[in-house]
This record gives sequence, C-alpha cells and structure tokens, in this order.
Amino acid sequence: MDVNLRTAIVVVAVAALLGFLVWGLVKKGESGLAVGEPVPAMALPTLPEGGEGSLEDHRGEWVLMNVWASWCVPCREESPALDRFEKRNRDRITVLGIDTKDLSGDALEFLREFEVEYPQLRDASGDYADAELETTGVPESFLIDPDGNLVAHYPGPFKDEAAIERFAAPALGDGDEAS
Repeated sequence: MDVNLRTAIVVVAVAALLGFLVWGLVKKGESGLAVGEPVPAMALPTLPEGGEGSLEDHRGEWVLMNVWASWCVPCREESPALDRFEKRNRDRITVLGIDTKDLSGDALEFLREFEVEYPQLRDASGDYADAELETTGVPESFLIDPDGNLVAHYPGPFKDEAAIERFAAPALGDGDEAS
C-alpha cells in the first residue's frame, strides 16, 4: 500500500474518531426529554423483588428520579448524600431509584450497603433508561412535577447534598431554579 494512501486513511480515521468523541461529549449533556414534557412511565419490578411499580404511582407528588447501577463508581459516591437528602425531605419530595443494567443480587447488595430506604425499581435490560428516558449514562437524575412533567435534568453524579438541594429547589419551595 502506498504511504500517501496509508496516511490519508489514518487521517480520515482519526478525524472520524474525533467527530464521534465530540458528538458524544455534546450528547452527554442532553437528555432526549425536554423540560415541560411528560416523563414516560413504565411498569417495572420493585427492589426488593416481589412487586411492580411505576413513576405513575407517584402522580401528584414531586419526584426526584435517580437512575443508577451498583457497578457505577459515581453512583456509589453520590448514594449517601442522596439518601440523607431523601430522609430530610421525604415530606416534600419522593426520591425514586431506577436500577438499570444490573444484576438484582448486586443491586440488593448496593441498597443494603448504603442503607437506601426510598423506593426502587429495577430496569434490568436498560430499556426504560435508554429508550424511554433517553439517558446517556449513570447516574442521571430527573426532577418531575406532580403532573408528571420534566422540570430539570441532571446528567452525572451530584457532587454533594448542596447540589441536590439546588436541583430540587422547585420542589422544596426554596424559590431557586433547578440547574
């Protein structure tokens, strides 16, 4: 193969790779759901197993829906702050966990390890997170108003409880905008 042809192939391949990387970074900051749109509800098994639940079960309540997985290191890091937030604010907002693309035994161990008490649903295949919520990874959180509409989206882990409080401010009546 000619050196110039080989060089051209390498340049095209590198340009394509860079294009995909830039597209991925831009896409990471976006949810497919737009603020003000209804958030899809899908019946999913509960964790621990034995029941079934849905976002629809929480109609009439503010909901902070957190999509997570036990194998996700940032999920593990944000879990204690999210649990403390939920315990302090459960009278004003429901925190709903959606475990996705995970083994149920691993998910249950995660819930035991972090002493998570708020409601959990299991999206083993990832169909709800990927196709309905159009997530770009885990963790990702959605603030949903009592009518079931998206108020705010937070891609990535919360850094601390203050970040969760700012995100959930519309539900908490603090008057701040969600970021």
